Amino acid sequence: MSEDADLLLRGGVVIDGSGAPGVRADVAVRGDRITAIGDLGNHPAGTTIEVSGRIVAPGFIDVHTHDDLACIRDPAMLAKLSQGVTTAIVGNCGISAAPVRFAGAASEPFNLLGDGSEFAFRSFGDYAAAIDAARPSINVAALIGHSTLRLQSMGDLTRRADRQEIARMCAILGDCLAEGALGLSSGVFYAPAEAADTDEIAPLAALVAQAGGAYTAHIRDEYDGIADAMEEFFSVSDDVRLPLVLSHHKCAGVPNWGRSRETLALIDATRKRRPVFLDCYPYAAGSTILREDLADGLIEVLVNWSEPHPEMAGRRLRSVAEEWRCTESEAARRLAPGGASYFQMHEDDVRAIMRHEGCMIGSDGLPNDPLPHPRLWGTFPRVLGHYSRDLGLMPLEEAVHRMTGLSAATFHLPDRGRIAEGAVADITVFDPESVADTATYDSPHQISRGIDYVLVGGVLSWAHGQPVGERAGRFIRRAAT
Repeated sequence: MSEDADLLLRGGVVIDGSGAPGVRADVAVRGDRITAIGDLGNHPAGTTIEVSGRIVAPGFIDVHTHDDLACIRDPAMLAKLSQGVTTAIVGNCGISAAPVRFAGAASEPFNLLGDGSEFAFRSFGDYAAAIDAARPSINVAALIGHSTLRLQSMGDLTRRADRQEIARMCAILGDCLAEGALGLSSGVFYAPAEAADTDEIAPLAALVAQAGGAYTAHIRDEYDGIADAMEEFFSVSDDVRLPLVLSHHKCAGVPNWGRSRETLALIDATRKRRPVFLDCYPYAAGSTILREDLADGLIEVLVNWSEPHPEMAGRRLRSVAEEWRCTESEAARRLAPGGASYFQMHEDDVRAIMRHEGCMIGSDGLPNDPLPHPRLWGTFPRVLGHYSRDLGLMPLEEAVHRMTGLSAATFHLPDRGRIAEGAVADITVFDPESVADTATYDSPHQISRGIDYVLVGGVLSWAHGQPVGERAGRFIRRAAT
C-alpha cells in the first residue's frame, strides 16, 4: 500500500462476498475504494477502527425494494442503513417512479410508492438527477417497470398492447437503458398489467438482453396457478444473455403449502438452459395492497393502513369483519384502498426457498406504509442472526454471498458486492454473535442489533447505533457488458 489510508478497519474477519471462508485481515480504504487487505501492521491511516471479533463484509444489496420515492422523500434511509444495506434496487414488480407522472392521485399499485405529486419525472435521467440531488445515505439503482411503460404508452390498460403501443414502450425502455437502468421488471399480478401477455413483454425483454440488463417479475399467480405462472415468466425469453429473476418467490395460500419442492424443481430445470435467479424475504407473511381475493378466511391478515378507515391500522382483518358483521373479503373491500400483511406462507417453504443456490435477499419493504411489514427494517439482520446463526440454515459466508456478491453479479453492479482491492468501499461491519432483527408486526420501526459500522463509498455513515457524517449515497448505473 503506497499511500496512507483514510480509514483502516483492523483485526476483523473478512467475509468477502464470494462465499469463500472468512479470513482475519485488516482493510484499508482511501477515497471511495478499498486499497489493501491483509496484515497491514501499523500502516498510517487518518482513522483506525478496531473491529476484532466482528465480521467485515461488503455492504448489503437489497435487490427488491420499493424505495423509489422514499430515497428522495426521506434521504436518511434509516430503515436500510441501520441494517447494513448500502445499495437499494428500486423499480420492482412492474412499478417504477420513472418515467411517469400523475395528474392527480397515484393509482394502485403505484400508491404503494407515494402520492401522485411525487411522480414528477419525464425521463429516467430526470429521476437519476433527483436521486443525486437528494444525496440519500445509501446508493440507488433502478429497474424500469412494465406497468410504468404501459401507463406512458396506452390509454386503455384493460387490453393487450397493440403493435404501435409496444413500439412506444420499446422506445421509452431503450432510452432508459441507455441512461443506465438495470433492466425491466413486470407485475402482471397487478391491474395495470393484468391484460399483458408474453407477446407484449418479449420485445421489451429482448431489448434488455441486448443491453446486458436483467428482467425481474412479480408473476401472475403465486397461489394455485403458480406453476403455470412460472412457465409463463420463463417463456418470455430464451436469450441466455438475460438473467431472469423471480421476485419474492413464495408458495402462497394454505392449499399450496409444501409446493416449494415443485417450484424449485422447475427453477432448477430451467437453470440448465439459461440463467434464472430468485429473491426472497425471511418471513412467512407477505405485504401488498388490500385485496378481496387475498382475504380468503384461511390465513391471518393484518391491516397496515386504510384510506377510508385509518383507525383500523394494526387490527386483524378477522376482528374488523366480526365487528362489522361481514366476511373478511367484504371487510377488505370496504377498507380499500389500503395495505395489509398476509400470513400466507409455510415456514418450511420459506426456508427451502432461502436455501436455494440462486436465491438473493430482498426486503420488498413498503416505506410508504404507516405500519409497514417488519421486513422493511429487519430483513438482513434476520437472515444473519435467526436463519444463519440460530437455525444453521446456511453458513454465514453463504448468507453474506446471497446479499452481496451474487446480487452484484446478477444485476451488473460494477465493483460492488465484494471486499477486494479496487472495489468500491461499501462495507458493513457486524457482530456475528449479537446481530438480530428487532422489528415486529405490531412495532415495525425498530433498529436491528449488531450492525456496528457501515461505510458507503468510503464514508463512515453508521456507527454506534446511529447515522454519522454526511450522506454519501449516489445513483448507480448499469455496467456496460
